[in-house]
Amino acid sequence: MKHIFLGLVALTLFSACSQSPATDGSKKDSASTGNTANPAVMKLERETHDFGKIKTGDIVKYDFKFTNTGKSPLIITNATATCGCTKPTYPSAPVAPGQKGVIHVEFNSAGKMGLQDKQVTVTANTNPAETRMHLIGEVMSTETSK
Repeated sequence: MKHIFLGLVALTLFSACSQSPATDGSKKDSASTGNTANPAVMKLERETHDFGKIKTGDIVKYDFKFTNTGKSPLIITNATATCGCTKPTYPSAPVAPGQKGVIHVEFNSAGKMGLQDKQVTVTANTNPAETRMHLIGEVMSTETSK
């Protein structure tokens, strides 16, 4: 009996999660959803930066420059990296169409060794919603870099 009850609860939760959003004609705030007809477009100058060879413990900084080539203000809601050693920062204010912006990334190589590829994922009101960039290079021990 307990298994039947748990099965019914799981079925109910599954069906509730797969329902389509209500189409009651209500409109959402365009600042939070973005303009789907004319979305913002984040055009990166470069998607990858190779910092070359550095010593373990060095901190590398790079600015990924972009332009909003869309017709709506670009609103960045988040920027995350694949590792806690990499910290992205992004503009908190919307970037108007035609305007430029910067995603600043810092990579701390302490405790790292060898080839590195740190991916940064930026979430914004673009289509698709995520834009990715890479910071790559090689971390050498202090003995081999002399």
